[in-house]
Amino acid sequence: MILQDRIAIVTGSGSGIGRAGAIILAREGAVVVVVDRDRAAAEETTGLIAASGGRAEAAVLDVTDDEALRSMVADVLNRHGRIDILHNHAGAQVSGDLEGVSIEGFDRSWHLNVRSHFLAARLVMPAMRSRGTGVILNTSSSSGVLYDREMIAYTTSKHAVIAMTRQMAGDYGRFGIRVNALCPGWVDTPFNDPFVAQMGGRPSIETYIRDRVPLGRWADVSEIAEPILFLVSDRSSYMTGQILVVDGGETVV
Repeated sequence: MILQDRIAIVTGSGSGIGRAGAIILAREGAVVVVVDRDRAAAEETTGLIAASGGRAEAAVLDVTDDEALRSMVADVLNRHGRIDILHNHAGAQVSGDLEGVSIEGFDRSWHLNVRSHFLAARLVMPAMRSRGTGVILNTSSSSGVLYDREMIAYTTSKHAVIAMTRQMAGDYGRFGIRVNALCPGWVDTPFNDPFVAQMGGRPSIETYIRDRVPLGRWADVSEIAEPILFLVSDRSSYMTGQILVVDGGETVV
């Protein structure tokens, strides 16, 4: 197992891509801290991991709550002595163009999609730096490298994640810490509901994907989990500051 006994924190891992990522990390031997604000969802993920013989712990908190995030990281360090992997995945879509998006929605998008990633990385960095090793993976989106119609809050936040990832990688590579970003495309989870509604419903989004994505279909979460494993493991040991786009080819059209 390529992550044997590594300590991994995965935020937003109560469902969807986050859950799939947590499960594959545990399958490869990591002890996974499943972070989600929904207790039932977090416990379901840890249950699935345990049922497969893996090791996981649920941490129920809102990652935009600074003190809760700080307490969680301190608790993991106190109990395990280190953090080897941080996957900042928690996020949300907020729809609307410049005039239509609410200020509250824009702020929520920024705080969840960018600021919480920044703070979690800031909190784990001293422990990683002191050991001279560590991996941080930030989830951006294909929306971080292209334009999404009437999604200014979301695309702004996801472009920012890429810039932040590159900056972290440049600043901390000399300490043996790697930082990369994952940019998933269309993955069939409820996360996309705001955009699906904005596009006029499921039939419209299905047509959009057939027309815009060269592979002509949604991704399954398992197809994103494998790239996550690659990026947080030693399989990508000479890779930092990079953006891995997994989008069925949409961004090359």
